[in-house]
Amino acid sequence: MLFNYEAVDSTGAPKTGSIDAVNTDIAIASLQRRGLTLTAIHEADVPSSFLSMNLSIFDHVSSKDVVILSRQLSTLFEAQVSALRIFRLLGSETENQVLAKKLTEVADDLQSGNSISAALAKHPKVFDEFYISMVKAGEESGKLPQTFQYLADYIDRTYELSSKVKGALIYPAFIVVTFFTVMILMFTMVIPKISDILVENGGDIPSYTRVVMGISNFLVNYGFVLLIVVIIVGFFVVRFVRTPAGHMAFDRLKISIPYVSGLYKRLYMSRMSDNLSTMLSSGIPMVRALELTSTVVNNRVYQDIIVNAVEEVKGGKTLSDSLSSNPGEIPGIMVQMIKVGEETGESGAILKTMARFYAREVETAVDSLVSLIEPLMIVLLGGGVAVLLASVLIPIYSIASSQ
Repeated sequence: MLFNYEAVDSTGAPKTGSIDAVNTDIAIASLQRRGLTLTAIHEADVPSSFLSMNLSIFDHVSSKDVVILSRQLSTLFEAQVSALRIFRLLGSETENQVLAKKLTEVADDLQSGNSISAALAKHPKVFDEFYISMVKAGEESGKLPQTFQYLADYIDRTYELSSKVKGALIYPAFIVVTFFTVMILMFTMVIPKISDILVENGGDIPSYTRVVMGISNFLVNYGFVLLIVVIIVGFFVVRFVRTPAGHMAFDRLKISIPYVSGLYKRLYMSRMSDNLSTMLSSGIPMVRALELTSTVVNNRVYQDIIVNAVEEVKGGKTLSDSLSSNPGEIPGIMVQMIKVGEETGESGAILKTMARFYAREVETAVDSLVSLIEPLMIVLLGGGVAVLLASVLIPIYSIASSQ
């Protein structure tokens, strides 16, 4: 990373120039060793090429990489290797070059005197706020090996559950895309030719066949206009969803659609329970655990519920009492189990049990949804094509029979 600086030397003469360093702290330290007193330093504006912009798309650290890293950190801390040596070692051995660079920068920050959590916090795209808070709690409690093991297990569970839900939606999405592609090809390429045959013969055309012919003519003549309208509408819908009001509306829709809402609610309950359990087990206070959970639950409706719970818990109310005022989003069993945990002092263990319970519920719901959607989509695809063909082939058969 290139930095431009302004400084004065030991004689008071002004100096300007640039220096290449991993981060600002390293650049300042290097310049001070040269006997310079800095007056200003900032990152140089380096023009980015088209190629570098394209390559930056692939700069990604996956959840799998973070899981492996966390397990390695846990093992090395357990072996009582120094933090600086650990990050230097992993930075040189990690295959992912983006992660390797980040780890090297973390090691440089540690060498400059920063704590592990502070060094990791400089890379929010790799280590989120939840991760940083867990590491900070591990530093304060002296349980870094256990903390990194908790993190590895948590990220692994979260990734597996999210992947299962996303994977379950791939096949239905493929069927839907195939259905619309086949129908569009039929309406724009097959139906027009058959329509010409029917019109040339001058016979009586059934009303349902005229409807199909009308749709076909519209798509042939105005399909491009329709495509433009769909793109424009899609653009504005995406923009609306990215606004706070649109994001809230979309998140509320997800937990309102029949059957699908049950899957999403279980997913959010699993995520919420797992987050709270992991943080409480690591010694993070309830209020801070709730604040972090609100940022990672990934649904504005549940985020507002948790934020409200934070304020009420600060005011002396129990978490179970606060959540009980949202029966539509928080199931009664969840409230009762949290209440048992509060009364017994085993909130972490209770929430861990609930996390496992809802994870199994999500898997069951996904399997049921897929088993229902697959045959339904196949029937709709086959039925749609069959009705379309029948509407034009029946009149042709009638014409052939009358001749």
